[in-house]
Amino acid sequence: QVQLVESGGGLVQAGGSLRLSCAASGRSSSTSAMGWFRQAPGKEREFVAAISWSGTTTYYADSVKGRSTISRDNAKIMVYLQMNSLNAEDTAVYYCAAQLTRRASHAFTTPQQYDYWGQGTQVTVSS
Repeated sequence: QVQLVESGGGLVQAGGSLRLSCAASGRSSSTSAMGWFRQAPGKEREFVAAISWSGTTTYYADSVKGRSTISRDNAKIMVYLQMNSLNAEDTAVYYCAAQLTRRASHAFTTPQQYDYWGQGTQVTVSS
């Protein structure tokens, strides 16, 4: 079992930045591929970014590519999502997800590939 707790959400003006954090705990949480997803009201949960447990592989959705960075600290078992140049379309609940894997370089981009989820943190961008 892996437990995930997100933090760092809030209200930010358009053009601003936020860093979301995800604290992981539990068995084998340090060897989990991790991802961030988001869900806006009335929309399906969508992929934002993912990172392998080695940190060598990262993926980004086109909508955030170039202005977001996913990173991890395996010593602290933390995953971060730095988001810059935020706009109203970034408003959503952001979820951290984890998937145990034996392959250090694997990362996953669909919700179905993750077994563990956090409760989410709200990000609201005001225009």
